[in-house]
Amino acid sequence: MRPKQWIKNCLIAVAPAAAHSLTHAVVMERTATAFAAFCFLASAIYLLNDLRDAESDRRHPTKRFRAVASGQLSPRIAATSAVVLILIAFAIPFTLSRSHGLLLILGLYLAISLSYTMWLKNVAVIELGVVASGFFLRAYAGAVTSHIFVSTWFLVVISFGALFLVVGKRSSELKEVGALSTRRVLAEYAPEFLHSALTLSATVVVTGYCLWAFDTSSTGLSSRYNDFVPVRLSVVPVVFAILFIMRSAEAGDGSAPEELVLHNRTVQVLGLVWIVLLLWGVYK
Repeated sequence: MRPKQWIKNCLIAVAPAAAHSLTHAVVMERTATAFAAFCFLASAIYLLNDLRDAESDRRHPTKRFRAVASGQLSPRIAATSAVVLILIAFAIPFTLSRSHGLLLILGLYLAISLSYTMWLKNVAVIELGVVASGFFLRAYAGAVTSHIFVSTWFLVVISFGALFLVVGKRSSELKEVGALSTRRVLAEYAPEFLHSALTLSATVVVTGYCLWAFDTSSTGLSSRYNDFVPVRLSVVPVVFAILFIMRSAEAGDGSAPEELVLHNRTVQVLGLVWIVLLLWGVYK
């Protein structure tokens, strides 16, 4: 079920936090509901993915220790558990808040994830967008669940930020293991292509975030708050985090997003500074 990857579901709180709504009891309840639902659903997807990839995982230096690949968990129990987790995931929002928008996003996430597990993970370029869509749907779910207005710039930053992280991970994998990887799609990528894709996505992320932070129209953060200096200063840790992740990816030291958040001190410090500046500007 990979609980350490549940940290990705914290993206659900970004939109309510930026909208100065996370402290409202109803919004907090709905955000927690969406977080729980995504934890159950993502866990089901991980189980199904491990069932699908059990044979190739057994040939991988680290993935061979996963429960299904190592034989610690029987395929039958894994499949049954996945079905139960999916049912729980869809029951949570229906029972607690009857959020039809969240149910729709969960259904879309499930359909895309199953398509990825069965087929799309081996389709070059498309698989990058499919993985990135998981981050986008989490962030968008936070807004939809609480009926919060979503800025265009917010959607741009989340979309290309997710793509940036996925491309960075692929670039690092290619440099680190290359043809020895059990991820067959890596053979479809040239280092030059991944470098260009990384640069492209990083450029859009930085540009989009700057526009979001500095925009004084209804779609920008600076239009809502009197003290928008901290909001604009939050651009600094974002830029340095992007540069640091790019350097790590190009050197073959890139990590999965959850690994960066949980173990990389530089990313943790930059992330903390960003959170402090954003909350200072939004909630002061």
